[in-house]
Amino acid sequence: MSGDHVDEAGSPARRARAIEQLLEGVGVVSGVELDEFLDRLPATSSPANGTRIVARAWTDPAFRRRLLDDANSAIRELGYSGDGPSVVLRVVENTDEIHNVVVCTLCSCYPLALLGPSPSWYKSEAYRSRVVRDPRGVLAEFNFDVSPDLAIRVWDANADTRYLVIPKRPSGTEHLSEDDLAKIVTRRGLIGTAPL
Repeated sequence: MSGDHVDEAGSPARRARAIEQLLEGVGVVSGVELDEFLDRLPATSSPANGTRIVARAWTDPAFRRRLLDDANSAIRELGYSGDGPSVVLRVVENTDEIHNVVVCTLCSCYPLALLGPSPSWYKSEAYRSRVVRDPRGVLAEFNFDVSPDLAIRVWDANADTRYLVIPKRPSGTEHLSEDDLAKIVTRRGLIGTAPL
Protein backbone atom coordinates (compact mmCIF):
# COMPACT_ATOMS: atom_id res chain seq x y z
CA MET A 1 0.00 0.00 0.00
CA SER A 2 1.21 3.45 -0.71
CA GLY A 3 1.46 5.83 2.22
CA ASP A 4 2.05 8.93 0.11
CA HIS A 5 -1.56 10.03 -0.45
CA VAL A 6 -3.18 12.80 1.57
CA ASP A 7 -5.21 11.44 4.45
CA GLU A 8 -6.58 12.60 7.78
CA ALA A 9 -4.67 11.56 10.92
CA GLY A 10 -6.05 8.35 12.38
CA SER A 11 -7.84 7.31 9.20
CA PRO A 12 -7.98 3.59 8.34
CA ALA A 13 -5.46 4.06 5.51
CA ARG A 14 -2.98 5.81 7.81
CA ARG A 15 -3.41 3.17 10.51
CA ALA A 16 -2.98 0.38 7.96
CA ARG A 17 0.26 1.94 6.71
CA ALA A 18 1.54 2.26 10.29
CA ILE A 19 0.86 -1.45 10.87
CA GLU A 20 2.60 -2.31 7.59
CA GLN A 21 5.65 -0.33 8.66
CA LEU A 22 5.72 -2.08 12.04
CA LEU A 23 5.49 -5.52 10.44
CA GLU A 24 8.24 -4.63 7.99
CA GLY A 25 10.37 -3.09 10.77
CA VAL A 26 10.37 -6.21 12.94
CA GLY A 27 10.92 -8.52 9.98
CA VAL A 28 7.53 -10.28 9.98
CA VAL A 29 7.08 -9.48 6.32
CA SER A 30 8.94 -7.45 3.72
CA GLY A 31 7.31 -4.69 1.74
CA VAL A 32 7.74 -6.74 -1.43
CA GLU A 33 6.07 -9.81 0.17
CA LEU A 34 3.21 -7.70 1.43
CA ASP A 35 2.69 -6.04 -1.96
CA GLU A 36 2.74 -9.42 -3.73
CA PHE A 37 0.18 -10.80 -1.26
CA LEU A 38 -2.10 -7.77 -1.67
CA ASP A 39 -1.82 -7.99 -5.46
CA ARG A 40 -2.90 -11.66 -5.43
CA LEU A 41 -5.67 -11.32 -2.85
CA PRO A 42 -8.55 -9.95 -4.98
CA ALA A 43 -8.01 -12.52 -7.71
CA THR A 44 -7.78 -15.48 -5.33
CA SER A 45 -10.31 -14.62 -2.59
CA SER A 46 -13.63 -16.42 -2.89
CA PRO A 47 -16.18 -18.29 -0.80
CA ALA A 48 -15.54 -21.19 -3.22
CA ASN A 49 -12.18 -21.67 -1.47
CA GLY A 50 -13.85 -22.25 1.89
CA THR A 51 -16.53 -24.49 0.42
CA ARG A 52 -13.87 -26.67 -1.19
CA ILE A 53 -12.03 -26.99 2.13
CA VAL A 54 -15.21 -28.09 3.92
CA ALA A 55 -16.16 -30.56 1.18
CA ARG A 56 -12.72 -32.16 1.48
CA ALA A 57 -13.05 -32.29 5.28
CA TRP A 58 -16.42 -34.04 4.92
CA THR A 59 -15.04 -36.67 2.54
CA ASP A 60 -11.54 -37.19 3.93
CA PRO A 61 -11.38 -37.84 7.71
CA ALA A 62 -7.57 -37.63 7.78
CA PHE A 63 -7.67 -34.20 6.11
CA ARG A 64 -10.41 -33.09 8.54
CA ARG A 65 -8.19 -34.06 11.48
CA ARG A 66 -5.20 -32.17 10.00
CA LEU A 67 -7.46 -29.18 9.35
CA LEU A 68 -8.66 -29.09 12.95
CA ASP A 69 -5.12 -29.58 14.29
CA ASP A 70 -3.23 -27.16 12.02
CA ALA A 71 -5.45 -25.39 9.51
CA ASN A 72 -2.67 -23.30 7.95
CA SER A 73 -0.75 -26.43 6.93
CA ALA A 74 -3.84 -28.34 5.86
CA ILE A 75 -5.16 -25.63 3.52
CA ARG A 76 -1.77 -25.48 1.79
CA GLU A 77 -2.45 -29.05 0.66
CA LEU A 78 -5.28 -27.61 -1.43
CA GLY A 79 -3.21 -24.68 -2.71
CA TYR A 80 -4.47 -21.99 -0.28
CA SER A 81 -2.37 -19.76 1.91
CA GLY A 82 -4.87 -17.90 4.09
CA ASP A 83 -4.75 -14.21 4.89
CA GLY A 84 -1.03 -13.66 5.16
CA PRO A 85 2.10 -15.18 6.58
CA SER A 86 1.51 -14.17 10.20
CA VAL A 87 -2.23 -14.95 10.45
CA VAL A 88 -3.26 -18.21 12.13
CA LEU A 89 -6.34 -19.93 10.77
CA ARG A 90 -8.34 -21.97 13.27
CA VAL A 91 -11.04 -24.31 12.06
CA VAL A 92 -13.86 -25.32 14.39
CA GLU A 93 -16.43 -28.03 13.72
CA ASN A 94 -20.15 -28.09 14.37
CA THR A 95 -21.30 -31.31 16.03
CA ASP A 96 -24.46 -32.78 17.51
CA GLU A 97 -23.59 -30.98 20.76
CA ILE A 98 -21.94 -27.72 19.67
CA HIS A 99 -22.72 -25.00 17.14
CA ASN A 100 -19.94 -22.52 16.35
CA VAL A 101 -20.34 -18.94 15.16
CA VAL A 102 -17.61 -16.43 14.26
CA VAL A 103 -17.41 -12.70 14.93
CA CYS A 104 -14.77 -10.01 15.20
CA THR A 105 -15.92 -7.76 18.01
CA LEU A 106 -13.23 -5.09 17.47
CA CYS A 107 -13.44 -4.58 13.73
CA SER A 108 -14.15 -7.11 11.01
CA CYS A 109 -11.25 -9.59 10.92
CA TYR A 110 -12.35 -12.34 8.59
CA PRO A 111 -10.68 -15.04 6.46
CA LEU A 112 -10.89 -13.01 3.26
CA ALA A 113 -8.77 -15.40 1.19
CA LEU A 114 -11.12 -18.28 1.99
CA LEU A 115 -14.50 -16.53 2.08
CA GLY A 116 -14.14 -13.56 -0.27
CA PRO A 117 -15.19 -10.07 0.84
CA SER A 118 -17.03 -10.03 4.16
CA PRO A 119 -20.79 -9.48 4.12
CA SER A 120 -21.99 -6.07 5.29
CA TRP A 121 -23.81 -7.54 8.30
CA TYR A 122 -20.55 -9.13 9.53
CA LYS A 123 -18.96 -5.68 9.73
CA SER A 124 -21.99 -4.06 11.37
CA GLU A 125 -21.75 -2.89 14.96
CA ALA A 126 -25.09 -4.58 15.71
CA TYR A 127 -23.79 -8.04 14.75
CA ARG A 128 -20.37 -7.54 16.33
CA SER A 129 -21.73 -6.43 19.69
CA ARG A 130 -24.82 -8.61 19.97
CA VAL A 131 -23.74 -12.06 18.77
CA VAL A 132 -21.44 -12.42 21.77
CA ARG A 133 -24.18 -11.51 24.28
CA ASP A 134 -27.14 -13.16 22.60
CA PRO A 135 -26.02 -15.62 19.92
CA ARG A 136 -29.36 -17.46 19.82
CA GLY A 137 -31.26 -14.21 19.36
CA VAL A 138 -28.97 -13.01 16.58
CA LEU A 139 -29.08 -16.38 14.80
CA ALA A 140 -32.89 -16.34 15.05
CA GLU A 141 -32.82 -13.00 13.20
CA PHE A 142 -31.01 -14.89 10.41
CA ASN A 143 -33.95 -17.36 10.44
CA PHE A 144 -31.71 -19.95 12.10
CA ASP A 145 -33.29 -21.37 15.24
CA VAL A 146 -30.57 -23.32 17.02
CA SER A 147 -31.87 -26.22 19.06
CA PRO A 148 -31.84 -25.52 22.82
CA ASP A 149 -29.92 -28.81 23.16
CA LEU A 150 -26.95 -27.32 21.30
CA ALA A 151 -24.31 -25.28 23.08
CA ILE A 152 -23.23 -22.25 21.08
CA ARG A 153 -19.58 -21.23 21.01
CA VAL A 154 -18.74 -17.77 19.73
CA TRP A 155 -15.22 -17.36 18.34
CA ASP A 156 -13.78 -13.83 18.27
CA ALA A 157 -11.42 -13.31 15.34
CA ASN A 158 -8.62 -10.77 15.58
CA ALA A 159 -5.59 -9.50 13.71
CA ASP A 160 -3.64 -12.67 14.54
CA THR A 161 -6.31 -15.36 14.25
CA ARG A 162 -9.13 -16.04 11.80
CA TYR A 163 -11.81 -18.73 12.11
CA LEU A 164 -13.64 -20.99 9.70
CA VAL A 165 -16.56 -23.24 10.69
CA ILE A 166 -17.02 -26.76 9.34
CA PRO A 167 -20.81 -26.98 9.24
CA LYS A 168 -22.52 -30.28 9.99
CA ARG A 169 -22.79 -32.31 6.83
CA PRO A 170 -26.46 -32.49 5.83
CA SER A 171 -28.00 -35.94 6.05
CA GLY A 172 -28.72 -37.58 2.73
CA THR A 173 -25.52 -36.26 1.11
CA GLU A 174 -23.46 -39.43 1.50
CA HIS A 175 -23.73 -40.15 -2.24
CA LEU A 176 -22.52 -36.70 -3.33
CA SER A 177 -19.06 -36.11 -4.74
CA GLU A 178 -16.67 -33.60 -3.21
CA ASP A 179 -17.49 -31.14 -6.02
CA ASP A 180 -21.22 -31.52 -5.43
CA LEU A 181 -20.77 -31.13 -1.67
CA ALA A 182 -18.86 -27.89 -2.21
CA LYS A 183 -21.91 -26.52 -4.04
CA ILE A 184 -24.17 -26.89 -0.98
CA VAL A 185 -21.83 -25.14 1.46
CA THR A 186 -22.59 -21.43 1.94
CA ARG A 187 -20.51 -18.54 3.20
CA ARG A 188 -22.99 -18.05 6.06
CA GLY A 189 -22.52 -21.72 6.94
CA LEU A 190 -18.76 -21.16 7.08
CA ILE A 191 -19.29 -18.27 9.52
CA GLY A 192 -21.90 -20.21 11.51
CA THR A 193 -24.93 -18.02 10.89
CA ALA A 194 -26.86 -20.55 8.80
CA PRO A 195 -27.46 -24.29 8.76
CA LEU A 196 -26.91 -26.31 5.62
